[in-house]
Amino acid sequence: MTDYLKLKKSNCANCYKCIRHCPVKSIKFSSGQAQIVSDECILCGQCFVVCPQNAKEIRNDVPSALELIKSGETVVSLAPSFVANYTGATIATMEKALKQLGFSAVEETAVGASIVKKEYENLVREGRQDVIISSCCHSVNLLIEKYYPEVLPYLASVLSPMQAHCRKIKNDRPQAKTVFIGPCISKKAEAEAYPGDVDCALTFEELSQWLQEENITVETGEDHLEESRSRLFPTSGGILRSMDQDSKEYTYLAVDGIDSCISALEDIKAGKLHKCFIEMSICAGSCIGGPAMERTRRLPVRDYITVNQYAGKKDFAVAQPDSQELIKDHRFIGLHRQMPGQNDIEEILHKMGKNSPEQELNCGACGYNTCRDKAVAVYLGKANINMCLPFLKDKAESFSDTIINNTPNGIIVLNEALEVQQINSAARKIMNIRNASDVLGDQVIRILDPKVFLDVMSTGRSIHDEKVYLAEYQKYVEQTVIYDKSYRIIMCIMRDVTEEEHQRMDKEKLSKHTIEVTDQVIEKQMRVVQEIASLLGETTAETKIALTNLKDSLNDE
Repeated sequence: MTDYLKLKKSNCANCYKCIRHCPVKSIKFSSGQAQIVSDECILCGQCFVVCPQNAKEIRNDVPSALELIKSGETVVSLAPSFVANYTGATIATMEKALKQLGFSAVEETAVGASIVKKEYENLVREGRQDVIISSCCHSVNLLIEKYYPEVLPYLASVLSPMQAHCRKIKNDRPQAKTVFIGPCISKKAEAEAYPGDVDCALTFEELSQWLQEENITVETGEDHLEESRSRLFPTSGGILRSMDQDSKEYTYLAVDGIDSCISALEDIKAGKLHKCFIEMSICAGSCIGGPAMERTRRLPVRDYITVNQYAGKKDFAVAQPDSQELIKDHRFIGLHRQMPGQNDIEEILHKMGKNSPEQELNCGACGYNTCRDKAVAVYLGKANINMCLPFLKDKAESFSDTIINNTPNGIIVLNEALEVQQINSAARKIMNIRNASDVLGDQVIRILDPKVFLDVMSTGRSIHDEKVYLAEYQKYVEQTVIYDKSYRIIMCIMRDVTEEEHQRMDKEKLSKHTIEVTDQVIEKQMRVVQEIASLLGETTAETKIALTNLKDSLNDE
């Protein structure tokens, strides 16, 4: 299947919201990016509608429409839901605007709807099918073709209004090309899956952007056409309201919204529904709730009233083709997947930390309804284990706790009320606290002087490696205090330097003692030197006298 929906890779925020809202989980998540699995997708557009980052985009086919216009006569088949998307517009004012874009003519798809509804009436009258499901919604058709092949016999083999109308246009204008414009993404796929009738399909969003670029405004107007009952088709129950419900054998049901459609298909599959005609639309509210209705205009009650007021009371005056000309073949589209066995699922669950049924929270945070659905997606390569938020949370907390509880540094975390939120074993050892529960939730003043925390919180300036003596605990610590405004917490990291401080003090004491001893030795040596010097001086004097006397005696002789 062509990528009618594409991903803007830079915007994906790992929120899994698209997976959560995808009814068939046709989204693969890898390398931090969501990717649409085309062959599983039913083009309901829910991922496009719910994406909070606007990370999905619809394929732009305006260039294709421009090429058709250049090639010759090009006629628009305009979905009747346009009156809900363009306030105050009529088919006449829409034609005026579209002709300015280069289109040759504009007609209402509701004409094709009138043809289709008459064929539905014929099917009911014939009564050959136990259950008849309308085939107007291509997303419903894809859902059945891909996921409910058992229900295929009950899907009406009738062209959609888009196909029936474009075929009529080409019958009336053999040289014309046709462009459908509506609120649906899947119509692009339908046009290409059944070539020949519809040459191009655009959405209202594409049209609005095109009109804006060309500075063309859709004018308001009035329409009083009574022969337009099938304009009701885009509303919930609109097909039924357009039909003559004259069969006493059949029950007529309107089912809209993905969950309701799946529920109805399950009942049909289980044989719980019989003799009923089901109008089925994948979008809640039917086509006026389509994914390509402009988001700013999503007002379901107002839109329903707008369409209701625009529709007439009678059918379009259009010739009904032969039933053979309206046949549409639906075929089973196989999805070839190697599904995991029970052992494979259990192994993946164990890797997610889910070793018992009680640990399977089925919270849906990953986008899957159950942990086992998620395990199957992991096996199929559509998801990874780290998408499990409880698993990641437990893993992160376990990792964080392991680091905090095994670091040699004391760590205390306070809130802005200076209440102890967390304290690790190293901090408890410094302050002789047996159990963390003894202080958790209490004011820090119970164990520490709060002044430093108040100062850091008031000034916003952190303190790093400040040496503090905790007299109550007879401990020296190097203290770092940080205030995190974003998380509104104060964190204190203490390194116990008591042993280092004692060694430093012992070293200082030894150094002081050594200096004192050295001074004493020097002083004693000086005294010795002085005494020696004194004795040498006396001896020298006596020797001098003796020698002088000897000299004098020798001279006298």
